[in-house]
Amino acid sequence: MATTTAAQQRAQAKAEYDAFFAACPSRQLLDRISDKWVALILCALGSGGPGADGPAGPRPMRYSELSRALAGVSQKMLTQTLRSLERDGLLTRTVTPTVPVTVTYELTDLGLSLHRMVRGVKAWAEAHMDDVLAHRATSEAAGTA
Repeated sequence: MATTTAAQQRAQAKAEYDAFFAACPSRQLLDRISDKWVALILCALGSGGPGADGPAGPRPMRYSELSRALAGVSQKMLTQTLRSLERDGLLTRTVTPTVPVTVTYELTDLGLSLHRMVRGVKAWAEAHMDDVLAHRATSEAAGTA
């Protein structure tokens, strides 16, 4: 019976990721990245804030900047989401010993690669919202909602 190294076992497991299977760990990641706050945080950090989807590019942002950029997010939800993104390696948290302490968040290379995909979904949602609202209205008027 042939034995496999730990590296070979990891490579085999990686090749077998399939989110259609209930036990696949990629489902947890899909659940995380499909959260609206995750998407908006990635877009804010990746574009320099709201309304800056142009050439501004990624830049570090302070907690208060993110909080202002994400209208409606609670302090608890923002903190939880930032911690989970840091744990997953999508952003870094940097503490600068100033008075008061300065904490900034910045996308990692992994987070930046995800940002590129998420910003497309965000742009699609903004561009097609009128169409979706029209279809909803038509569906409700027909009583098929």
